[in-house]
Amino acid sequence: MSVPKGNCLIAQSGGPTAVINASVAGVVEEAKKHPAITGIYAALNGIRGVLLEEIFDLGKEPKSNITGLHRTPAAALGSCRYKIKDLKTSRADYERILEVFKAHNIHYFFYAGGNDSMDTADKTATLAADTGYELVAIGIPKTIDNDLAYTDHCPGYGSVAKYVATVAMEAGRDTEALYTTDTCTVLEVMGRNAGWIAAATGLASRCEEDAPHLIYLPEAVFSIEKFVADVKAVQAKLGRAFIVVGEGLKDKDGNYVTTQTGEFSKDSFGHVQLGGVAEMLKNIVEQQAGFKCRYIKLGTCQRNAMHFASATDASEAAMCGRAAVRAAMDGVAGKMITLLRQKGTKGYKCTTGLADLAEVANGEKKVPAEYINKDGNFITEAFRQYAGPLIRGQVEIEIADDGLPVYVRLEKHMLKKKTAAYKLK
Repeated sequence: MSVPKGNCLIAQSGGPTAVINASVAGVVEEAKKHPAITGIYAALNGIRGVLLEEIFDLGKEPKSNITGLHRTPAAALGSCRYKIKDLKTSRADYERILEVFKAHNIHYFFYAGGNDSMDTADKTATLAADTGYELVAIGIPKTIDNDLAYTDHCPGYGSVAKYVATVAMEAGRDTEALYTTDTCTVLEVMGRNAGWIAAATGLASRCEEDAPHLIYLPEAVFSIEKFVADVKAVQAKLGRAFIVVGEGLKDKDGNYVTTQTGEFSKDSFGHVQLGGVAEMLKNIVEQQAGFKCRYIKLGTCQRNAMHFASATDASEAAMCGRAAVRAAMDGVAGKMITLLRQKGTKGYKCTTGLADLAEVANGEKKVPAEYINKDGNFITEAFRQYAGPLIRGQVEIEIADDGLPVYVRLEKHMLKKKTAAYKLK
């Protein structure tokens, strides 16, 4: 099958992860094997960099830098949360993307991100087709939230799952040691609408005494009255309670238990800004349950913890990058790479598949009911079987003489701009 000959462009979007750079490394390493791809470029700060024509040449990076991406956290290309809406509302932005692509002979677009990124890639490809420009757009899944549809799991999730489970295990021992003074602990983790990250902490609980003792997910209706009763029951049994909560807990009416208000109450995508649920529950424990309580909020630390990243996760992230290039060389377009768990095989095995960009953009995968216990406050064995294999192994990172990790920083050889300046909306 004939494929266009030209340059490819890689971009990253949304919240960074421990392994999104491994996907970039996979793309670069595979793209170099195919003559149809004549140059390998990257956008600085995602689609925003395309619009501003801030593009650099990955082909000029030292080989050690590309190899080092396999064990470097966050988004080495730079990320963004720039929202492009539909073709009617934001047509100028999409036309600008194509203008920049044409100026630099870019015929392959590999976009690593979540739902909004897949939507941008899909609409860019649609406009390209409508205007007769040959463009192959392939999405590479990325999100610690693990909520992309049509894929068994998402690169980035295994590493954050490994990290938060370990944090719960270690902080739980702290609570156990000081339970006579610090009786309860509430750990807040990320997860707006899906509780995959919170659920992962349950992997740390190997026996009844192990933390966490209670886990609350956005998928299960949250009741303050039941929460207080749950805490009292665990306290009566163990003398302490370690509680994990997802940031997006909702009540019976579907409202977030806690949201930010005021000028900065929404992000650039129009999503309500969440936060503060752990502090709120800490106050409830002290006021209504009568126990001293402290809270922990991990913030962005949980999504960039390369020092404890899952080897399985990093390997699969790179596999998705390689698969994206191979799909493009096979004449595939308008798809996102997916991860497929092989059933009926001995042990855990995973391969890649494909899903339509448009369908992924409009989908959301939440924690299914069979992964949540009947009381809505813990995980089931089925979830352990699902998530357990994803956290296995540990990425081997280089440690400097000072005892700290060595991470690469790209040189970013910028291309000369060929188009007129563009003002972002």
